Amino acid sequence: MSLRVLTGITTSGTPHLGNYVGAIRPAIVASQSTDTDCFFFMADYHALIKCDDPARIERSRLEIAATWLAAGLDPERVTFYRQSDVPEVTELNWLLTCVTAKGQMNRAHAYKASTDINEAAGEDADAGITMGLFCYPILMAADILLFNPHKVPVGRDQIQHIEMTRDVAARFNHLFGQGSDLFVLPEAHIEEHVATLPGLDGRKMSKSYDNTIPLFEGGVKALKDAIAKIVTNSLLPGEPKDPDNSHLVTIFEAFASSAETAQFKDELRAGLSWGEAKKRLLDLIEHDIAPMRERYEALMAHPEEIEVLLQTGAAKARATAAPLLKKVRESLGLRPMQAITVPAAKAEKKAALPLFKQFRLDDGLFYFNFIASDGRLLLQSQGFSQGREAGLWIAKIKNEGVAALESNTPIALGEGVALSDVADALMVLLAD
Repeated sequence: MSLRVLTGITTSGTPHLGNYVGAIRPAIVASQSTDTDCFFFMADYHALIKCDDPARIERSRLEIAATWLAAGLDPERVTFYRQSDVPEVTELNWLLTCVTAKGQMNRAHAYKASTDINEAAGEDADAGITMGLFCYPILMAADILLFNPHKVPVGRDQIQHIEMTRDVAARFNHLFGQGSDLFVLPEAHIEEHVATLPGLDGRKMSKSYDNTIPLFEGGVKALKDAIAKIVTNSLLPGEPKDPDNSHLVTIFEAFASSAETAQFKDELRAGLSWGEAKKRLLDLIEHDIAPMRERYEALMAHPEEIEVLLQTGAAKARATAAPLLKKVRESLGLRPMQAITVPAAKAEKKAALPLFKQFRLDDGLFYFNFIASDGRLLLQSQGFSQGREAGLWIAKIKNEGVAALESNTPIALGEGVALSDVADALMVLLAD
């Protein structure tokens, strides 16, 4: 079985350098392996949690699809699709929601960060928090588990979501797996040397912090302008600089070889100016992305070509998702209704036994009969004033056998019945 890899990117803005280094590039490298089955998607449902501008989401979906393709993603080799084109995602999301503990969601980093901000501002902890944000990890789990990947390339800040996905999958398997695992427990895959690319201010590069470096948008001028804004210290040209505490160097490392990085660090220690260091960084990045930018601009001019590729990808994705979802539904009891099969009668029925029947007639007296297994009346008593008397006689006959009937008994034999018939019937009854 080939290794399956899945990753996605939220369509809430224009792709930046951090998206490329942290998710797109490693995913495309993985897709080029002959023994890897890759699923790459645009997480446009997730975008609705962060963005309420439809035009922005529409534009972002186009930009991100064009970015993946321009960066070298081959839709013939991989399954490339939009999250919203695969309805099985939302169905699985609900099924997983029904087995996920609220307490687990309370501990999600995104939710905790939002409540901490609210509390620091003196607001109600849940002010402005939607169920979309609160349940974000479950939708992410559905994205992943629907395709049972072995590895999910993510930034280090997303490791908790993969751990939550594993927890949800393990719980579902335990409750409904019926001896087999419906879901694979995925592993987070991180490109160790550039797990999270820093932005202009040193924090994680993120649209939320407004500290991103554009990948293609705005061309080489926008790239140059952004790099010029990278925050550095005030050391002058000629003064030694510490490359191990510079996020500019961290960005440089993401595009350079080990030898190039070592030389760059040595030059900074020797007094290379920050201005020259930024120019070196611009040249390094532009060497990589200039050819991709040309392809990106051609794709942006023909969105209909991208749409065809995405619809083809959605069909491929659903062909994988539907059979698994069918198994999940059935494991939960959501199965087609069928006629109940009545078990066939056993070939041999247990033989009927002789029995004593005690009863009361309209005369107010209590009687009993002894009935053979074939229905013949073997014994019939006279009437007793108390039911207890009838019961005592039954006990006496069971204990003493036909000897209890030999003289002066209030019990008569049935028509054509011999004592030996009664004895045989008692033997059968008492032997059972």
